[in-house]
Amino acid sequence: MEVYVFYIDVRAFGKGFEEFYEKTCREYGVQFIRGRVAEIHEDPETKNLTVKAEDTLLGRPVELEADVVVLSVGIVPGQDTKVIQNVLKIPVGADGFFLEAHPKLRPVDTTVDGIFVCGTSSGPKDIPDTVSQARAAASGAIALMAAGKYVIQPYFASVDEPLCGGCGVCVPLCPFNAITLEEKVARINEALCKGCGVCAAGCPATAIRANHFTNEQILSQIEFALSR
Repeated sequence: MEVYVFYIDVRAFGKGFEEFYEKTCREYGVQFIRGRVAEIHEDPETKNLTVKAEDTLLGRPVELEADVVVLSVGIVPGQDTKVIQNVLKIPVGADGFFLEAHPKLRPVDTTVDGIFVCGTSSGPKDIPDTVSQARAAASGAIALMAAGKYVIQPYFASVDEPLCGGCGVCVPLCPFNAITLEEKVARINEALCKGCGVCAAGCPATAIRANHFTNEQILSQIEFALSR
């Protein structure tokens, strides 16, 4: 079998990938041709495929007749990604994949406590990385379930009820559905609130404040920093 691989760049970044790349060239005789395929035609008699491309390293056209042509295509998010995003309120990136809480420090956590991501849900990955992330996500879920109780951080918003007029502006602003209107007063579910501060910024009556990030605290920090 003769194997030809058309490529633009080769990035053998994983463990053992560079050795595998060199082995395919030396031992298996796979020929790597740097260039983008321009056309693929089928012979009506033999049903074989003719691949036309350009070898950019040698600067000449290449034409190969092949029995089988395999196309390497990009990975895109699943069709249900937007549905899951709307239900669980997990943020997604510009490419449409789910965003992790931190790419290095919290690679399988999301901004929603108790929900983890692994594998290609957060981006294209190979098998070893997917297995590692799956084990990490399972360990994180087991740790939460084994604890029995989950202690949340005190970073959530609170409502000054005498100032709240029940206008409801804050309800659609909350990305985590943590605010409801009860008896014409905004109520915040502290377990759902993540302290993002969107509601505090959008409240026309300034009746909502983000705990530990009040105007008084921020101004005090600024005054202390400028006084030194």
